[in-house]
Amino acid sequence: MAMLSSTVALVAKPLSLPQNHRSRVPNLHSPKPHLKRIVVQFPNGSLSPSSSSSSYSSSSLRSLHRLRVSSNDAHFNSASEGNRQQPQQQQEQSSFVEFITSERVKVVSMLALALALCNADRVVMSVAIVPLSLANGWTRAFAGIVQSSFLWGYLASPIAGGMLVDNYGGKVVMAWGVALWSLATFLTPWAAETSLLALLAVRALLGVAEGVALPSMNNMVARWFPQTERARAVGISMAGFQLGCAIGLTLSPILMSQGGIFGPFVIFGLSGFLWVLVWLSATSSTPDRNPQISKYELQYILNRRQKSFLVEMAKPKKAKMIPPFRRLLSKMPTWSLIVANAMHSWGFFVVLSWMPIYFNSVFRMDLRRAAWFSAVPWVVMAIMNYLAGLWSDMMIQNGTSVTLTRKIMQSIGFVGPGLCLIGLATAKNPTIGSAWLTLAFGLKSFSHSGFLVNLQEIAPQYSGVLHGMSNTAGTLAAIFGTVGAGFFVELVGSFPGFLLLTSFLYFIAALFYCLFSTGERVNFDDPVV
Repeated sequence: MAMLSSTVALVAKPLSLPQNHRSRVPNLHSPKPHLKRIVVQFPNGSLSPSSSSSSYSSSSLRSLHRLRVSSNDAHFNSASEGNRQQPQQQQEQSSFVEFITSERVKVVSMLALALALCNADRVVMSVAIVPLSLANGWTRAFAGIVQSSFLWGYLASPIAGGMLVDNYGGKVVMAWGVALWSLATFLTPWAAETSLLALLAVRALLGVAEGVALPSMNNMVARWFPQTERARAVGISMAGFQLGCAIGLTLSPILMSQGGIFGPFVIFGLSGFLWVLVWLSATSSTPDRNPQISKYELQYILNRRQKSFLVEMAKPKKAKMIPPFRRLLSKMPTWSLIVANAMHSWGFFVVLSWMPIYFNSVFRMDLRRAAWFSAVPWVVMAIMNYLAGLWSDMMIQNGTSVTLTRKIMQSIGFVGPGLCLIGLATAKNPTIGSAWLTLAFGLKSFSHSGFLVNLQEIAPQYSGVLHGMSNTAGTLAAIFGTVGAGFFVELVGSFPGFLLLTSFLYFIAALFYCLFSTGERVNFDDPVV
């Protein structure tokens, strides 16, 4: 026994590495020429000897190494002999526990919180526009112009923001974005009391800053998550995005009743500054730069991430600042993403901007109750975001092609809301109307596991600029939808008619995406003929 103990101690000694040497862990798997014989004791008590340096396997050394790490590292034991003998259910449970306690989930949780603030800051005006319109004598058409001023700035930043994300990474760009949009939110009360021009300028600044949020999120998810977990990660992030709507719509009337019309702008603005401090101090741009990540989580991410993306991440960034726009636009999968994002934004911003007024005018509900009815669908959408992402990841893990999975998710995400908006347009009371709206947005969340994840798959090296291009198209569609809804209602006198138009556009966009999208990587390096 003394001889056995000394032998195991000799093998284990090189495994005690300083915290800052995680990147050297793979070197431990190579044979050591000075070790002539090792004996490894496994959890079941059996001994597995190897006879010489040339015959002992690196897997034995890996197994011993994994027996001598912390309990957190042990969750990544999927390749060890002990784990191979575990029941399948126990392995799945271990994988789930590892996932929800990992560093990558902490990163995506911070992203979800940032997107919650993003939407809360923009949705406050949807509630405040009613008393502001009454105080200033604005018509509905002019109120639509005030709300769309956010989109003027949002139109300018996604492509530039995507280029910055591709070159400098999501962490830095997201930090600057949150800081600037929080400043714009905080300054809104001052701007509104100064002049209409100042209010429009501050709202445009809010749009400029928020235009980098989704490209930054997509970049961080691609860096931190393997393909089989990306839909889930995007689902968690977008759940925060939807909860931001619910938070803004429900808290804004309460904060306005306590602190005046501009109370929510001050509270949400200060919250954004706090988020930036936590983000910069607690996260890293890539897993290998994170001082808190365990050795095996790092290996898990690097080994399962797409090889092509890993090579690009490993090389220093010397790419051109100007992406190949002509080549990107020459491929139909790019246009499928542009059309999908345009329709997604059209429906999203129309509902975001006009549902409080819709419930207030059509169903004669007071502002506080209207905000509540408009907030309920976002909560359901937040829950469905994760469930849709989980289902999407499971389909891919079970052998369904990525292309078919994305098309199924996107079809549910567009056809479902299109049918539900028909029901909403014919609803006779606010309860039925809210039920249709809730179902519409629950199904709409499936599109986040469609086109939104698809951006990372067809061109990981251009995912930021692709997101920016599609977001620009989405912003143009949102401007037409937001402003057009106001003019449409004034000319036709019918909110339901505009909902039917939106429903028809959903069906057309779903068909276009199914015809031209792909889940495979697209070669954008070939010259355009």
